[in-house]
Amino acid sequence: MRVPAKVNLQLAVGPRREDGFHALVNVFHAVSLFDEVTVKAAPPRQSRALTELTAAGQSESHLARVPLDGSNLAARAATLLAEETGAGSPVDIHIDKRIPVAGGMAGGSADAAAALVACDRLWGCGLPRERLLELAARLGSDVAFGLVGDTAVGTGRGELLEPLASPGRFRWVFALSTRGLSTADVFGEYDRLRPDAPEPRLDAALEKALAGGGARALGRALSNDLQPAALSLLPELERTLEAGRSAGALGALVSGSGPTCAFLLGGGDEDPDEVAEREAGVVAALRSTGLCEQVVPADGDVPGSTVL
Repeated sequence: MRVPAKVNLQLAVGPRREDGFHALVNVFHAVSLFDEVTVKAAPPRQSRALTELTAAGQSESHLARVPLDGSNLAARAATLLAEETGAGSPVDIHIDKRIPVAGGMAGGSADAAAALVACDRLWGCGLPRERLLELAARLGSDVAFGLVGDTAVGTGRGELLEPLASPGRFRWVFALSTRGLSTADVFGEYDRLRPDAPEPRLDAALEKALAGGGARALGRALSNDLQPAALSLLPELERTLEAGRSAGALGALVSGSGPTCAFLLGGGDEDPDEVAEREAGVVAALRSTGLCEQVVPADGDVPGSTVL
């Protein structure tokens, strides 16, 4: 399976609910940073777990943060599917990581979505899409979007998805940090900073910008309520954001709970040569900060999990 990362074009966060979650309006946008997840039947053994995991990738610091036990969301996806269908048999799951780990781009959730689809096919469960989406929502707020891809708005705690019209093709650069941020820590800091958080609403300006396909309008409409909390916990991110803005990015924000920073470079009906020139300048500026482990270009939107 190939599954994309996401960037949040809008992340509006409401007050903490009684169940511990927050009400969200979360505009997901799938981008061409992909993990590949391979699931295969395990060789026969007398005793072994349902899943055994391995991982590889370009970044050793990110790989060190990938759990290879039953707590991994991909393993949890396989376990949930087996419990729900009774069809599970031991599998080996290999994850080739390109999406940042603990980076605010839903890499673990993407892997879970891919494992859910892969195990469904391998075990011959044949679950309908609606049932897979239901199981994905039980695994985590971002998992269902890994199945859907493209651009969609998530409500509830982010798991209730509706597609958003987005005919434009946009160019992005992502600045990957050597450090990770705990989603729980960022939400905790958000609660401290915003005890009076209002109920979240979809930004009409963002919806209009997406429907019109204009990169400049989209850049002006990007927003993330968690960004102040992420900057509070990791202040160096402000330098990263400012470097990209100063170099000409049309929009810049922390993706999700961070620490990955996203920079919109162009798209729609803009001159491709101008976009390429802007990209070169932003990439050079970000690399010169010394704060980024990698600076990676990508396009969006792209489809969700795909069988290779």
